[in-house]
Amino acid sequence: MKLLRVRATNYKNCCDDFTIDLVTKSKKTSEDKEYELQEIADDLYVFNTVAFVGKNASGKTSAIELLECCYSILEEFRLEEKHYNYDNVYLEIIFYDKGFIYKYETVLKSDLNLNSKANFTQQHIYRKKYYKTKVKDIYEDEGFEEITGFSELPEDTSIVFFILKKKETHAVYFDCDGEGIDTYRIMFKAMKTYKISNDMLMKIIKIFDSKIKSLEMLDEKRYKIVYQDEIKELSDSELVYMLSSGTTKGVLLYIFVVAALKNGFDLLVDEVENHFHKTLVENMISLFKDKTVNRKSATLIFTTHYCELLDLFNRQDNIWIAQAENKVHLKNMYESYNIRPELLKSRQFYNNVFDTSVNYEDLMELKKGLMNWNEVSDYVWGSEWTWNYSNVVRKW
Repeated sequence: MKLLRVRATNYKNCCDDFTIDLVTKSKKTSEDKEYELQEIADDLYVFNTVAFVGKNASGKTSAIELLECCYSILEEFRLEEKHYNYDNVYLEIIFYDKGFIYKYETVLKSDLNLNSKANFTQQHIYRKKYYKTKVKDIYEDEGFEEITGFSELPEDTSIVFFILKKKETHAVYFDCDGEGIDTYRIMFKAMKTYKISNDMLMKIIKIFDSKIKSLEMLDEKRYKIVYQDEIKELSDSELVYMLSSGTTKGVLLYIFVVAALKNGFDLLVDEVENHFHKTLVENMISLFKDKTVNRKSATLIFTTHYCELLDLFNRQDNIWIAQAENKVHLKNMYESYNIRPELLKSRQFYNNVFDTSVNYEDLMELKKGLMNWNEVSDYVWGSEWTWNYSNVVRKW
């Protein structure tokens, strides 16, 4: 199964027909086919990497959360424990599976008894055989036939269940906020689920902290670590406190990178550069582009503020620009902008071609405000506030 396109209306603060397309739009060179693309069916290509970029509060996270929402339906056949309102959200999910293109439509409703769950209403699912000659028309209504005759399911279960039939991981969402003291428990659980060896774990750890010689889980709350030749037994909170946040989040993320590459599912990462050196992010992207490593068509989908990362992309149709005016909307770089391929994409961002730069005048207004700061105000709002704040922090 491979997700091709999603479309949503009434989703968060996004525009109607908010659409993310994961199928190629521009011509495909032999180099693209080697490093940038995956052929999931005859002449049907999707991307190894997809990026969402934009300034703060532009809607990048909303975009990647929409994908995560759709993957949840495709793999769990349910939607729950999301932190946004489901009510009256219309979804259209188009995916490829075993020679067919499927189009699934539904309108979500919040469960009146349990707000963390969504109920599926007005469900329809259509199918058509995929043919190479029709690759440009895969989204057209022509050829789709509705599948009917399904038996009854609970309201919180999608009829996609009757198509895909079993729960299976199609994507993992990695939140930039991390998992706190649960990080290492989740990490070892993922290693067990996806059959990742301890030897692979140590290869990952060495990237982030070469002083760690060994790490093992004793039980769900205690761990054994060999750090600079000193053996320690630590609780989960002690371990997270001892190691840097970059190491903790980086090791967990790379475990999911290995799991995605090994099993062929997609990896969604919000703010991929958060806590990581740029070189590590570049390495992660290169792993998904390398078919000697990425042999099972995994896709890395991420949001970022590092526009320099886009210079690693040979194509433009796998880059989405998020912009927020009255509503959040997305623009595909290839479809919406006339950027010559030989130009650095990062340079276009710095030149504000995509209207993604921070407002310079706002920055200058802040600077003027600081320059004109009144000394009396500085005492009232500076010294006293700092003292109170310190006490609050210590108490918390």
